Amino acid sequence: MATGKVRVAAFSVSLDGYGAGPRQDRNHPLGVRGPELVQWLFETEVFKTMYGQSGGATGIDNDMARQSFEHVGAWILGRNMFGPVRGPWKDNSWKGWWGDTPPYHVPIFVLTHHARAPLAMSGGTTFYFVTDGIESALRQAREAAQGKDVRIGGGVATVRQYLTAGHIDELHLALSPVFMGAGEHLFSGINWHELGYAPSRTVNGERATHIFIERAR
Repeated sequence: MATGKVRVAAFSVSLDGYGAGPRQDRNHPLGVRGPELVQWLFETEVFKTMYGQSGGATGIDNDMARQSFEHVGAWILGRNMFGPVRGPWKDNSWKGWWGDTPPYHVPIFVLTHHARAPLAMSGGTTFYFVTDGIESALRQAREAAQGKDVRIGGGVATVRQYLTAGHIDELHLALSPVFMGAGEHLFSGINWHELGYAPSRTVNGERATHIFIERAR
């Protein structure tokens, strides 16, 4: 069976390089001012349809959002992307930010230091909690994807780990016209050129500029 790509897709970054705002908590899933980074996505038909809403823009940004979900067979998320709960799981009451039917519909592998039983949700999404590192999570995700792509969903620290380990084949960054000034910085201390990455194309959307970066194989 052919192996799909490992990719980051529709990952929003500010003009000053931040992929999330500071002080993430239950009231600020993306950090303070974080929603400003993904405003381009919130306006799309793809996003509104995922959450049972009607309307939404159908232009280039929408096309970019739709393509980000195509051919994805599994996701990998950092624990902060799953929720604001820290330390050992006190119980299983927290089931993610997305309600009973998360918009993934494929297996999700969550990086954590604390074991938890798999969590099956409506719509085909099952969360698996991986305690033995990024390599194990990637191996499990590849197997679950069955030849489709593995999408590294974030957050910033998780993307950086897979990036510096050389595991990401392609990144689609949505450059949002906002300065964050603080938060989690995607680019700091990473020599993209030495890692073999180079921009391959740029697409100008209505509310974001979509930059595609590939690693030489």
